[in-house]
Amino acid sequence: MLRLEPRHTALVMIDLQNWIVGRPVAPHSGGDVVERSLRIGKALRKAGGTVILVRVAFSDGYGDVVKVPVDAPMILPEDKMPAEAVAFDARINPSKADVVITKRQWSAFYGTELDLQLRRRGVDTVIISGIATNFGVEATVRDAFASNYAAIVAEDATSSMTAEMHRFSIDHVLPRVARIRSSGVIIDALKEAMRD
Repeated sequence: MLRLEPRHTALVMIDLQNWIVGRPVAPHSGGDVVERSLRIGKALRKAGGTVILVRVAFSDGYGDVVKVPVDAPMILPEDKMPAEAVAFDARINPSKADVVITKRQWSAFYGTELDLQLRRRGVDTVIISGIATNFGVEATVRDAFASNYAAIVAEDATSSMTAEMHRFSIDHVLPRVARIRSSGVIIDALKEAMRD
């Protein structure tokens, strides 16, 4: 059974932007990930918790992009990311979030003020959703674990480039640093917390 203290819990939604949600992902569609993330956010907000949006963005000319040699480099449009591409999915209203974090690498913790914002709000538990499971989600969960936050991954509110990539992270990596639950189980735990 999952027990949550909503006032000490934050939902951290990873990279639910047009250029990421619109890609083919599996096993859950980008639209399903957004909808389930928003349901968790609504339930958490009603219970008194914190909702945080995380986006990845780069300056014009990509001066802030990591530039080390890798075998599979990220492909970016010439000179800059179009504003529509980096905008949050149309179903997401950034003004309703408690915090919006901009990151420039996979983890929402590295080089951002996420840890500061969580600690100042008394958060010790983070629910993580978003795309992609084995990139931004996994990197953020690993850093949450290293920073002594209890992490819960909303399995059906995450997805990756292939179902196999998603499953490997969910089955073999993330259970070592987090608890894996469905969005329904998380929402039920938040409702139960409100009854206590």
